[in-house]
Amino acid sequence: MEVLNVGYGNLVPAGRIVAVLQPGSSPVKRLREDAAKRGRLLDATQGRRTRAVLVLDSDHVLLSAVQTQTLTQRMIGAEGVDS
Repeated sequence: MEVLNVGYGNLVPAGRIVAVLQPGSSPVKRLREDAAKRGRLLDATQGRRTRAVLVLDSDHVLLSAVQTQTLTQRMIGAEGVDS
């Protein structure tokens, strides 16, 4: 199973990630608020600024302090190792 390091020792199964989003837009902010209301918000920022929002296939929304570009490169690198 491939895992993605989303920062500060937090790992997520890479196959469960549906989308990696920038946190600034209004729709993403609403997605985050809705997930919090439903108890589906996971905060992996360790108190730092949110730089990426990951949507998981389990309907969870995960906040990361790692840039979206960095997460994308990590995902591509992980795929290259297994291929």
